[in-house]
Amino acid sequence: MGAFIEAIDLYKTYRVGKIDVPALRGISFSVQKGEFVTVVGPSGSGKSTLFYLLGGLTRADSGKVILDGDDFSALSDAERTRMRKRKIGFVFQKFNLLPTLDARSNIAIAQEISGNGDRDSGFFLRITELLGLGKRLNHRPSELSGGEQQRVALARALVNKPAVVLADEPTGNLDTENSNIVLRMLRQSNQELGQTVLMITHNPEAARYGDRIIHMRDGHIVKPEQDPQWAVGVKPI
Repeated sequence: MGAFIEAIDLYKTYRVGKIDVPALRGISFSVQKGEFVTVVGPSGSGKSTLFYLLGGLTRADSGKVILDGDDFSALSDAERTRMRKRKIGFVFQKFNLLPTLDARSNIAIAQEISGNGDRDSGFFLRITELLGLGKRLNHRPSELSGGEQQRVALARALVNKPAVVLADEPTGNLDTENSNIVLRMLRQSNQELGQTVLMITHNPEAARYGDRIIHMRDGHIVKPEQDPQWAVGVKPI
């Protein structure tokens, strides 16, 4: 089976004033279809930049991101947008919910934007119940706890059954109980729907929900033993 996601020699540098700040320095790896991979590393290691490149939200200075056979670098902006709508569900640390809409509409808007015409009402009910949102769907974000808002954001990412779920620190603002709910749901969607999941996290316990851990430091992929806080009980890439 070929790789479903491929990062090939990715470089990305940001210009800060008159200074060039390298974020990625030749990152290469692959993810198989249906795999749950976590990416870990200290602040400034390049994790979030990698997330944005894999999701087609920004372009690399050089290198390629290939998703299900399509090369993001060869696509126009409009084609990249269509690709994201069709194949990728995003979960961010910030919930990014629309404050004027209730939870139900914040989830359903993903179905409207996708434009694929496939609205599975049974699946909508299933994921909202599994995430403990059944009685909170008529509430606006300001009436929900932080944990509930993140669960709404996760439901929004999953409702279209995307082939890939990209999650950037999805438990970063959550307590232990809500973190476990979100992580279990990501794992369940991976196992039951065959979704490929790539999650960025700084939390060792969250990282262990994945099948495999990729360690980053200073824009490079490193071996676990080069990142001592992660070296115990993890699976190397």
